[in-house]
Amino acid sequence: MNIVTPPKILKKLFKKVIWNIENEENKIFLTFDDCSDYDVSIWILEVLKTYNIKATFFCVGKYVEKNNLIKQILINGHTIGNHTYSHLDGFKYSLKSYLKDIQKCNEIVKSKYFRPPYGKITLNKINKISENYKIVMWDLISFDFDTDTSPDKCFENVKNNAKSGSIVVFHASKKAEKNLKFALIKTIEFFLIKGFTFDKL
Repeated sequence: MNIVTPPKILKKLFKKVIWNIENEENKIFLTFDDCSDYDVSIWILEVLKTYNIKATFFCVGKYVEKNNLIKQILINGHTIGNHTYSHLDGFKYSLKSYLKDIQKCNEIVKSKYFRPPYGKITLNKINKISENYKIVMWDLISFDFDTDTSPDKCFENVKNNAKSGSIVVFHASKKAEKNLKFALIKTIEFFLIKGFTFDKL
């Protein structure tokens, strides 16, 4: 069973992590992880431009260091976030090696925002990383990357759970492409009609 919204106990345990951004303006915060596929990432940028929406891209360093995607994201007025250089699982690597990988990524993305791949991170890593970064998790995840999740279900995950202040996760990847290309536009149009706006971190 996919857990779309994080358990409340996690939010209580990890207080140094940003789970949502409370506001009185009905703002929702779209975020896109990985940026592992250039063409999918550019498609996202075009969609956001069409609707005049700003968002946040958490980039894996090894995927963006040799193309101009970072430049394209910034030119379009979006925010860049650090998603490690090698897409590391925070449960499997030592604090030293994990921090080294984050720093390697930040030499490319130059961001104050960090999101751990898979959402996997330990408390000691949070305590150390939060000295230099704002750690951003999410209020809900679309599961666009899950091949067992249909495009309709991906949209329903967001439609039924997003609210003012929600940080929503999609993925700029080939694996997520089918669900993303269906659910993102549906999400944007549904919430705009409902009077919501979208913003970057």
